[in-house]
Amino acid sequence: MTVFTADHRPAAGGRPLVVFMSALFAGGWIWDHPFAALADAGWPVLRTEEPICGVDAKIAGSIERLGDALMESVDAVGADQVVVCANSLGGLVAIDLAGRFPNRVRAIAVSGAPGLSADPDVGLNMDRRGDVRLQGEQFRDRMLAALFHGEPLFTDEQVESTAQLLRQGSAMVAMARSIRATRTYRVDPAMDKVTCPSLYIWGRHDRMTPIEPWLGLVPQHANTEFVTVEDCGHIPMIERGEVYTAELLRFLDEVTG
Repeated sequence: MTVFTADHRPAAGGRPLVVFMSALFAGGWIWDHPFAALADAGWPVLRTEEPICGVDAKIAGSIERLGDALMESVDAVGADQVVVCANSLGGLVAIDLAGRFPNRVRAIAVSGAPGLSADPDVGLNMDRRGDVRLQGEQFRDRMLAALFHGEPLFTDEQVESTAQLLRQGSAMVAMARSIRATRTYRVDPAMDKVTCPSLYIWGRHDRMTPIEPWLGLVPQHANTEFVTVEDCGHIPMIERGEVYTAELLRFLDEVTG
């Protein structure tokens, strides 16, 4: 049994499988726009459904174990070559996988990855034991403000599903361990190991994981491209779905021939 439940759409033609990884709080629905567009364009696609904080805390607390769990889902559908697309915490997973599996990861597309800036104030309080507590209603308001540059685009159902998950003790433990993992992961050395084409696509107004440190770091590494999405926050695949998907399709055509 795999860690993640996966939504898989196969396609003929020998293209690599495009894998979309769910984020810390949000499930595979954050990828609705590019997932459907790529499937319609004849790309084989797969997305993980559970948010990272919804899986076992030992896995959620390790960038490497999360990558292994993602590749288990890939193996389960019989794919070999992959392009990994990930947002936020998943971005570190994509970088790590590219460095560890250069013969399988053909390319990566990363947005909103942590690791180069301080944690934003989103109404979370981590105590000395490493537990995370939600600070009432301010969590919802601060989180949405950190995620979006403009009007929040999560539906009421999506917000409520996330809230229900975060009311579970196991999810809070998994989230605390995930946050610790992002604080200790060494981004620059990990990027040194990546040889495949890498697209970094960032919202200009990302308050969760600000763009500036990445604008400085990414060009120092070979085979990278940086795309800035204007009028956009932390989740370009939702807030500027058409722009994100167009850039991703262009990148895929360029790097896979």
